[in-house]
Amino acid sequence: MERHQRVEWHHNFDEEPLVIYSAIDANGFEIRKVEQFRDGTSTFADESTTTATTWLSEVAVPSLDEIAEQSEFKAEPRSIDFRSRLAIRSRGA
Repeated sequence: MERHQRVEWHHNFDEEPLVIYSAIDANGFEIRKVEQFRDGTSTFADESTTTATTWLSEVAVPSLDEIAEQSEFKAEPRSIDFRSRLAIRSRGA
């Protein structure tokens, strides 16, 4: 079953995303991702497309609890249909 998550990354790097939305397959691998940056831009990747510096991880994604254990991250599950989020982000809304 596919799961969705939203991760906020608290840092001061202009070139790194502040928010990462991911769709993760039953084996724990990303199948879609949207990254939002400090300047308001968003980039995305899926199994056939990458934009800018966004690509899918080659290793399984840690659990939300493991991510949240690191103080610079806030991780939460999402129930939104990821395809809708991707469409919204790609339109720049």
